[in-house]
Formats: sequence, structure tokens, C-alpha cells
Amino acid sequence: MNCEICHLKELEVEVFQVREVLRCILHTILFHRALGLVRPKDVDSEHFEITYVQCGDAELEKKIEEKVDHFCSWVEKHPNKKGQVLLSFYEVKNKQASWFTNKVERLYWEQWHVNLHVLQPSGAHGKPHGGAKPARDPGGGGREESGSRRGSLEASLRDVLFQIIRFVNEKKDHIPIPNPDCVSSFPYEITIPSHSDSSFGVEIFKRMLQTGHPTMLS
Repeated sequence: MNCEICHLKELEVEVFQVREVLRCILHTILFHRALGLVRPKDVDSEHFEITYVQCGDAELEKKIEEKVDHFCSWVEKHPNKKGQVLLSFYEVKNKQASWFTNKVERLYWEQWHVNLHVLQPSGAHGKPHGGAKPARDPGGGGREESGSRRGSLEASLRDVLFQIIRFVNEKKDHIPIPNPDCVSSFPYEITIPSHSDSSFGVEIFKRMLQTGHPTMLS
């Protein structure tokens, strides 16, 4: 089966920005791959001058928040490392395993690689947690540097959102006919690095085996 893969531009983020960046990217992808029964909801980013759209699906929002929490937990244990979140869309097929049993198989048709380089916060103490904003520098120099980094990340995040929009507009032939049982979204899964990095590589390799030889984007 033809599986399209999109490697999104790598973003350099600080710890306190991880949550908001992932929300923005994952919701944007899932909204653009949503089916008809959605209630679009505009959301203003907490840290950036960016508005993105959610599907208005409580279950989907809950799942994204769970995965974002897991990734933030991974970040705490792997400071100043590059991490990847993999969002995959798939079809479910029943394959006859024997005369008496059927095997359910996932056929992946699209995968999104969200690449983040999480920077080590400056200073051994006082690193922000969750949605907290960094402390202000009375001298002003640190504030200017922080503002410059934020502006650079905001521009790069906009580039990623445009990359998503270009991909969904250009790549359509591989999208399967929706299953009537799908209420608002194609079946999907979000994979994050485990606490042992090697197992995440194994998971991606398994996906590649299950999807055959996917078509890579240049």
C-alpha cells in the first residue's frame, strides 16, 4: 500500500514551549485530515502570535493531551536531545489467518514526523515547567535574547504549518475511502519516544515493514 511520509522541519524549542508547539502541529494535521462531522474551533496560541484550528472533538483533544504529557515526561529524562513524535493514519483490514480465524491488520497510508530539538534551559535551577513562562531578566539582555529566540521559533512554526497545508493540498491520491464507522477522523495513532530511545527506532522500523516501501518526500 502507498504510504506517504512527511518529515516536518525540525524546530528548536525550549522546555516550556514544547507543549504548545506540539498542540499546534498535531491539531493542525488532524484538522486537515478530519472528515465531515467536525466543529472547527479557533485557538489562540499561548506563547505565539498564531491561531490554529482544532476539530472540536473532546476525545481527540484528550488523546493529544495524553501524548503531549508523555513526550514532556520523556523530555525531562532526556534534556537537550532531539525527539520525534510520529502521527500515523491507517486503515483496518481483516485478513484471514486460517480457516477459522481472522487477523486484524493496520495498513498505514500516511505518516507525519514531528521533529523537535529541545534545548537545555539556561541555569541549573528555575527552569519553567508546563505552560509557565520564563522569568524576566532585570538587566534586559536575557530578555532580548529570549525574545529573539521566541520570534525565530514563531517564524519556524509558521513555516511548519504552511508545510502541513502544502502537503495536504498536494497529496490526495493515497487517501482511502472513509469507513462509515469513522465519526470525525480517520483511524490514527501517535507514537512518542519511549524512555529507552532504541525501542522507538524499532517501532518506526515495524511501521515501515507493515507499510511496505513508503513513498518518501524530497
